[in-house]
Amino acid sequence: MSKINYFSMGFRQMIPITSGVIPFGAVMGATFYNANLSFLQAMTMNIFVYAGASQLAAIDLLNKHASSIVVITTGLVINLRFLLYSAGLSPSLQQAGFWTKFICAHTLTDQSYAVMSANEAQLKKPMNAVSFYLGTALCMWLVWQASVVAGFVFGNFAPASWSLDFAVPLSFVALVIPTLKNKKYLAVAALSSLLSILFYSLPYKLGLICTALCAIAFASLLTKRRKHD
Repeated sequence: MSKINYFSMGFRQMIPITSGVIPFGAVMGATFYNANLSFLQAMTMNIFVYAGASQLAAIDLLNKHASSIVVITTGLVINLRFLLYSAGLSPSLQQAGFWTKFICAHTLTDQSYAVMSANEAQLKKPMNAVSFYLGTALCMWLVWQASVVAGFVFGNFAPASWSLDFAVPLSFVALVIPTLKNKKYLAVAALSSLLSILFYSLPYKLGLICTALCAIAFASLLTKRRKHD
């Protein structure tokens, strides 16, 4: 029996998800171009920040001449969700070296974490999980950078009415549906959907964080009830 290459496995599992990443990256690149950033400035931000939603918010605030403190704070608040992802990844990274942890932290994205979570049943050992994650991260990084470059070079090649950025949440829907294995999963998903709508208008994208925390608390409650039953 051949040995499984978890890195390649992760890379391949990420490929279908990039169908939702490509249009978002193109929108990001076009936004850089329309904001009159040079190619060097755009790619420097894209490589070092590497956070699509935060980058869009930052560019919008910079165009409105907001202070640096406001721009940085807004970006940090929007990215608070990665604290939850980091907590989920930490058990697999406890024995990893500094640079492995650094790379995993910098390349952490919604998509990579979602794909890893969807395949966690196949990742029995921490080293396998790390290899799998790095495969997803590399695929995501390459596609994102290429998409942003294409958007910057070709500009707004599609009209805004197409709403290409809507492909991003659709890609997450495709990931979530197969994981809804029983009534408890469905209950948590339903509550999350409802809360995301109710909290949508909260400032600084805090609705996402509030929804996630409430859903985690609800899932924890269901798990405890199951143990007591």
